[in-house]
Order: sequence, then C-alpha cells, then structure tokens
Amino acid sequence: MKYRFGFGYSLTAGFVLFCGSVLAADDKSLIVYCAAGLKKPVEAIATQYRIETGVEVQLQYGGTGTLLSNIRVAKQGDLFIAADDGSLADARKYEVIREVIPLARQHPVIAVQKGNPQGIHGLADLLRAGVRVALANPESASVGKATKAALGVNYAPLAAHAVVTKPTVSDIATDLKLGAVDAAIVWDSIVNTFSGLEAVEVPELTARVENASAAVLSYTEKPAATLRFARYLAAPEKGGAVFKQSGFAPVPGDKWSARPELILYSGGVNRPAVEALLHEFADREGADITTVFNGCGILCASMKAMATASNPKFPDAYYACDLCFVPPVAKYFPEAVALTETDIGMAVQKGNPHGIHQLADLAQPGLRVGICNSQQSTLGFITRGLLRSVNLVTNVQKNVVVEVPTADFLINQLRAGALDAVVVYRVNALAQSAHLDYLTLDMAGAKAVQPFSVRGDSDHRQLANRLLDHLRAHQKYFETAGFRWRNDAAISSATIKIPSWLLADDAQPNPPPQ
Repeated sequence: MKYRFGFGYSLTAGFVLFCGSVLAADDKSLIVYCAAGLKKPVEAIATQYRIETGVEVQLQYGGTGTLLSNIRVAKQGDLFIAADDGSLADARKYEVIREVIPLARQHPVIAVQKGNPQGIHGLADLLRAGVRVALANPESASVGKATKAALGVNYAPLAAHAVVTKPTVSDIATDLKLGAVDAAIVWDSIVNTFSGLEAVEVPELTARVENASAAVLSYTEKPAATLRFARYLAAPEKGGAVFKQSGFAPVPGDKWSARPELILYSGGVNRPAVEALLHEFADREGADITTVFNGCGILCASMKAMATASNPKFPDAYYACDLCFVPPVAKYFPEAVALTETDIGMAVQKGNPHGIHQLADLAQPGLRVGICNSQQSTLGFITRGLLRSVNLVTNVQKNVVVEVPTADFLINQLRAGALDAVVVYRVNALAQSAHLDYLTLDMAGAKAVQPFSVRGDSDHRQLANRLLDHLRAHQKYFETAGFRWRNDAAISSATIKIPSWLLADDAQPNPPPQ
C-alpha cells in the first residue's frame, strides 16, 4: 500500500494524523477460513462485498478446530472466522491471530425435525432407547467443544449413545434434515439455515453462549485490507444485517466506513509515548486518526461546549492526564482504564543554582516560577491542590510569571532561560535531563494516573477499543517515555472520586472542574 502522512496543528495544540492509501492489486483478494456453521451468512456477505469493492474473498470452510489446525500448518491466510471463544483462546495461545472482531452470539440447542415427532424436550430424552442422536466432534467442531464443556460429566453417556459423530455442525444438521437421525446438538443459529428443523432449548445448553468472531491472522501481509473486510462483516448496516436475516444474533459492530476516522482527545503528557503508536495503528487499520493534544481542562470544556455526543467532532476516545479529569465527562465515557502513572515534581536549571528542593522554595523572593493553569490542565489542578495542602498558594503565586495549558511550554521556557523553576511531570523533564535537573516532591498526591476511555455511544467503539488494545500491547513505549506501567482493569467512571484535598475551597480564583 502507499501512504501519505500529514500533520496539522491548531491554536489549541491539536494534532491530526492522516493516513491515505491506494488499494494495491494484491489487496483485491483475501483468503478467509470460515467455520462451516457460518457459511450461509458469510458467503452472502462476501458476495456483497465483492460487488461493492471488487475484492474477491476466497472462503475455506470446515470445523473451527480443523481450520485452526490447518492455519497452524499452512502459516498463511488473512482472516479466521471462528464459531466460539474457546477456539480463539487457543489461537491466541498459538500466536496465530491478532485483532478480534465479534460478529454474532450463539449457543447450543437440541435440533429436531419440525413437529418434534420423537417428543424430545430435554437431555434425558436423548438417551432413550431408539432415539438416534448426532453430535459434532469436539476436536474439530466448535459446537462439539461447547457441548462437551456445557454438559461436563453428562457428556460421556451422551457421546456413547450417539449413533454418529461428524466433523462439522453442518454435517449433523444435514443428517437430521434427511432423517438419518432424530436429534442433533447444533448452534441455535444453524437451525434457522435448515428448513424443516426446529430447536429445543434446554438450560444446560442455553447458558453456554459463545461469540462467533473474525480474527486477523498473524500471517497476513495485508492487514488494512483484512481489517476492512472484518469491519464490513460486523457493520450493522452491512454484514450485521445479513447475519440477522440469517437467524443469528449479531453483535453490534461499528458503523460502516471503508476508511473510518477516529477522533482522540488526549492530555499533552501522553504525547511522547503514543505519537508513534497512533501512526502504527492508523497504518494497520487503514483508518484516519484525528488527535487533539491539550490540557485536560481545555479538552473537557471543549466537550461540554459541544453539548451532545452526537456532534460529529465529539471524540470517540479520551486519554486523560489523570483520573480526576474523567468525572467531568463521565456521562460520555462510562469506563476508564488506567494505563500508566507519572510523578509530579519540579524542574530547574542544570546545577540547581537557586537551591530549590521543596515547594516552599518556590516562594523565594525574585524567583521566576512557571506552572500550569488550574482550569486548563490536570497538572495545574493538582499543582494548586498540592500548594493549598501546605498553605503556599499565595506565597508561590507571587512568583508565578506564566501559567500555561501544558507542561511542555514550561520546559521550553525553562530551557530558554525565561524561568528559574517549573512544576511539571517527571516525563516532561526526562527528555531534557542533559539540560535540566528534575526534583522529586516527597508529598502525598504528587502523582498523576493516566486513564483511557472509549465513548459509550461512539460509531467507532470497536475501533477505539482496538486502539486501546494496541496501546496496552506496547508497554515499552510508555516506559521509554518515562511512565510507570499499570494497565489496570477497567473501572466505572461513575465511581471515580476527586480527592477532597483537591476540592477544598480556599476562596482563591480558578475553582476545580465540575
């Protein structure tokens, strides 16, 4: 593929990444391994995709387990459409897949002929004398594996009673339709693709819900083209509509776009770690990423000014400088994942000529101090809280000659000799360690935790979550930039509380964010 990159900066420190591409000749054909039970909808979607895009999708069908074995041997292909989560877990263990996009949910049922002539209503009826049962092989077919897992110790007697075991779910459904057997355990979705069959729901099987998903193979040489088709498979108005029409329960995917645009708002502190990763992600996905880096106060104010998340420029994801700037927009971003943390300290001229060691030293007469604005940035908000906690707001404020939205401005002015001391994140000072000294603050609260959040109703929610996965897979980028790695589990944004010492009212200007 050919790509072009361009960068544009707005007055609010915005950053735009464009990744244009031309569809190369070798991207006009894809090799896709597809679970047999998904043949009907996937075949229809592939035909529709070829008509719309000119891309030929070469489909190879089989039991999910068999396909996985074939992939491991062949070490080639572009996409693996599996019928269950367990097979995807195996594929991850064998390192043959990367991105996963869920397509539909399904669970096992007992399939019988229309009218249920044998009166089968539960698992016990399958063991009656004279009832001919067909099962799918758990080694080759995902429904067989799911059935075995769901039934536990009750599976062995059923397997011993079965008159036939076949490698795919389609094989046993065909046997049932032809009258060769009286019952078969199949996916609920497969019943809808075979006329003359009906499903008997039993609680032991209904509880075993699995995802049919499209997984990009590690071996693909055309990830952008592969991901484009995977997104098409899941898009509600494209593949999702076909799955629904075929009797499946589709998982809502992203709104279809051949080249989606993802809008990311990010606190400025994150920029050194993520800039290259955003390039990589956009390149692999065949997507455009518009990223606005700024102080989190400005970012939150911008989101509030938009008034509604239906605004086309409302961000799909928000990567804050600290957890305390999630609550102001929690209604848009229901969960937060704390990826990293960094200390807050002071940077001074090399050699520390003014003998600065603690916050109180910033009150020295004649000292030129730079801080971040408490309304515009996380760092400024926390800095003000730290000063308030030791009753230094007034004394230090007398020496403040500049307040800015992001700490990189402070570092630049300190290096230029316009300032004597600044309060910054450790990661801001790390890159300038040859020219500046960084001083740790031995104070509770002198730390910021950086959370990533995906907008709950974004049209590109799955894409944004894949970006999060991409960031989580590259710990070294963050540690090289000076962050400490956390990668916590997601938490509800509604449960995040701003510490009381940050919210204390000291009758000073610049109240905390609401």
